[in-house]
Amino acid sequence: MKSARSTWNREECAALRRLSSPQKIQRFLDEIRYNTDDITRSPRQVLRLKKAHCFDGALFAAAALERLGDPPLVLYMESSLEDDDHVLAIFRRRGCWGAVAKSNYATCRWRDPVYRTPRELVMSYFDGYFNLAGTKTLRAFYQPFDLRRIKDLEWRFTDQDLDDLDARLKSGRRYAVISRAQERLLAPADDRLFRAATLGLDPKGAFKIKGSRLNAATRRGAA
Repeated sequence: MKSARSTWNREECAALRRLSSPQKIQRFLDEIRYNTDDITRSPRQVLRLKKAHCFDGALFAAAALERLGDPPLVLYMESSLEDDDHVLAIFRRRGCWGAVAKSNYATCRWRDPVYRTPRELVMSYFDGYFNLAGTKTLRAFYQPFDLRRIKDLEWRFTDQDLDDLDARLKSGRRYAVISRAQERLLAPADDRLFRAATLGLDPKGAFKIKGSRLNAATRRGAA
């Protein structure tokens, strides 16, 4: 028999009941604060504290999708060493993949379920996945991970930091998205895309890199 700490309580159930579609789950993530610390919180804590970054946002979305009857699937996207990695909660509708995600960048969030394969879904993020210098940084992704495989930890409800789960999300096959030769051909994000992607960005939660264009792009956008 499960304890009260390992089940949703009445208040939590009522809140999750309102998230009755993937779109509503995404809206919830868009409306809560971006988590700028290094702690990865459980879905219960995200619901309570109303803040998340990409990792705990994906865990929350997976738990909310599970309540809709979807498997709690997450997909780990790997960047170059000049940026943060990213995590999505993914789902299928009519045989095609979509994603729910929390991100500091406007271009790395929701995707409609129109992608035939996980790779096709991942590649839809490529042009909008860049660091504050405008360098495109997406390099690989891992086989989608079903969180139901985790038997030794109450990932939905725990109060402990779940940051160590990232190793499990990378336990499956790794798929490169570009070659080294293609990497040398990449153009930086242009100013309009950069300004759009960083609209509302919290600098405290962004990967720190020399040559940041954030202030310059903001000045040009206001001119």
